[in-house]
Amino acid sequence: MLTAFARAFRTPDLRKKLLFTLAIIVVYRVGTHIPIPGVNYTAVQRCVDEASGNQGLFGLVNMFSGGALLQITIFALGIMPYITASIILQLLTVVIPRLEALKKEGQAGTSKITQYTRYLTVALAILQGTGLVATARSGALFSGCTVGQSIVPDKAIFTTITMVITMTAGTAIVMWLGELVTDRGIGNGMSILMFISIAATFPSALWAIKKQGTLADGWIEFFTVIAVGLVMVGLVVFVEQAQRRIPVQYAKRMIGRRSYGGTSTYIPLKVNQAGVIPVIFASSLLYIPALVAQFSSGNPGWKTWVTQNLTKGDHPIYITTYFLLIVFFAFFYVAISFNPEEVADNMKKYGGFIPGIRAGRPTAEYLSYVLNRITWPGSLYLGLIALVPTMALVGFGASQNFPFGGTSILIIVGVGLETVKQIESQLQQRNYEGFLR
Repeated sequence: MLTAFARAFRTPDLRKKLLFTLAIIVVYRVGTHIPIPGVNYTAVQRCVDEASGNQGLFGLVNMFSGGALLQITIFALGIMPYITASIILQLLTVVIPRLEALKKEGQAGTSKITQYTRYLTVALAILQGTGLVATARSGALFSGCTVGQSIVPDKAIFTTITMVITMTAGTAIVMWLGELVTDRGIGNGMSILMFISIAATFPSALWAIKKQGTLADGWIEFFTVIAVGLVMVGLVVFVEQAQRRIPVQYAKRMIGRRSYGGTSTYIPLKVNQAGVIPVIFASSLLYIPALVAQFSSGNPGWKTWVTQNLTKGDHPIYITTYFLLIVFFAFFYVAISFNPEEVADNMKKYGGFIPGIRAGRPTAEYLSYVLNRITWPGSLYLGLIALVPTMALVGFGASQNFPFGGTSILIIVGVGLETVKQIESQLQQRNYEGFLR
């Protein structure tokens, strides 16, 4: 990876793209530290210090915003509205025929779906910004903070609207910065901003573990966590690269005096076909009961049960529910993102077949059978990786914002591998000389 970056810096046009990407990253990180108008910044900092890493319901969104959510800055919502909008559009593509037709139209259809994603991102940013402002005004953003009620001193409707508009505009700017990196930088703009948001929280989280440690002034815990993180990165890279290659043979076709086809290829089915989506779905779904309980009045029995069982990361019911939801969403997402019947029809249309399997319906059944078999280890792997913060919480006494959590490691490794592949492909295009000079 370091060799690819070094070679890219020696190439003039790639060096410009890398420097442009770094400049966008600097702008993004500066925006995560600019507070929005109407917020008592001193009170926010005091509540953040009192929270000391226990971010409760907003931990996932705060991670995707690079810590800007709990600071209530202009980029407080970060990239999360765009991620949610992209997932929703991807799910609706299977349900709505119009979106499915746009997806098959190529570049023009993809551009139209991207435009819909932008509109939905702004709508979700307004909704999430309103919820965040309402939570901050009520003092529930930092439960137990002594100055939580004074985070938003002015409760006027004009101040509230200004805060929501500012955060929505910040989300639009983040989306624009990501598209600039995609067009003029090294590509994968949104993914790189997500990578930076998560990586930015690592130093403070690691230092917090060092300060909480007791062995050799905390250095034993510090280096142990780093070693565990490196081992996890290696295991995640190994599994993310693992795939089942299904051989495909294309029959020869004679058109005039020329023959076409007769080639051999394969269909790569990844072990973790769903990526990090099941973990995000499961985390978001588990937040809903706790969020409803937090804003409900009184003290009914169901609220007490939810508070005791579904808000503590080390509770057995929470762990079991979280693991089962990840496994379920892994199968669910793979089912809607990979259609064996469509793949089998396309193979039959172009004269392709799997050796030993008849074309058509038997091919679709075989692909479905293989996909189900490799999804089981992939979903169990996702569940175990996602439970690493819980095991750290029990074993090390660390906070729930454990730096090498499953979601953060999966995203960082995935984005890192994809970025390196893009840089290597661009280097190969520039260094390719061909057979004739």
